[in-house]
Amino acid sequence: MSHIVTIRTQVRDLEAIRQATRRLQLPEPTFGEVQLFSERKTGWAIQLRDWRYPVVANLESGRVDYDNFEGRWGKQQELDQFLQRYAVERATIVARKQGHTTTEQTLVDGSIKLLIQVRGEG
Repeated sequence: MSHIVTIRTQVRDLEAIRQATRRLQLPEPTFGEVQLFSERKTGWAIQLRDWRYPVVANLESGRVDYDNFEGRWGKQQELDQFLQRYAVERATIVARKQGHTTTEQTLVDGSIKLLIQVRGEG
């Protein structure tokens, strides 16, 4: 039986962040206080491709703070791609811990189709 799920992403899992940055060939995330343009944030800094400032993930709140100056300091699609990859990595980690298998497929539009074979089904 197939189920379609929409995930609203909260970034709370460091291992999923690390997996996402590796898969996207981004630098390893670092923890600390980060200066965005006009304020400082503390959390896991993720340096996206061609972004002036990193995005900062607060694992307690699930929030991601960033300043891309409405796209002038970094393309929104780079952040969207990271969040999509993070969600896939997090879902994969959880599924595998529960004994399920996963398969992913990148679609023509760049979205990712993640199939989870639930143990005992199929």
